[in-house]
Amino acid sequence: MPDAPSDVHTSDPVAAPPVQPAAHDQAFILQKVQPALLGLMDGSVSTLAPIFATAGLTGKPLDAFWVGLAASVGAGISMGLAEALSDDGEVSGRGKPIARGAITGAATILGGMLHTLPFLIPDLQTALTLAYVVVIVELLVIALIRWRYMHSPLRQTIFQVIVGGAVVFGVGVWLGKLGAGG
Repeated sequence: MPDAPSDVHTSDPVAAPPVQPAAHDQAFILQKVQPALLGLMDGSVSTLAPIFATAGLTGKPLDAFWVGLAASVGAGISMGLAEALSDDGEVSGRGKPIARGAITGAATILGGMLHTLPFLIPDLQTALTLAYVVVIVELLVIALIRWRYMHSPLRQTIFQVIVGGAVVFGVGVWLGKLGAGG
């Protein structure tokens, strides 16, 4: 007779949690976690290139802050609308479109603003260093959320999120240097 599943995680921190979600947990994941994760990922990654390109291009942290603010809010509005208009939630079970859109939009703004805030520091090198640390923490949190709720293998999801973020970050730095003549 097979063992009954338990909701206790194994001692292996890399293994995906073994339990499949109950129906109410699945609704929570579809209606709250997935839209928030979508927004965090988009906000965290899509704003990297414009922020770091601006920092490299102008050398002025406050310019990077304003670009980051604009990119974060613009992406949040866009992602919120896209999620709200993607389906009515009836067939997919994804819940009310307005709620999903609000969650996605707010999470997108949050994901973009976390690494934008360091650019309020007047010293560019300090702002960049702190922003790098914040980006790494953001990407690791996203990976942990994916592991916890989407049951993605932890090492694989960390690798995917870090590589994706690194590619976009690298493009932003490269374009900033290119635009600045370097």
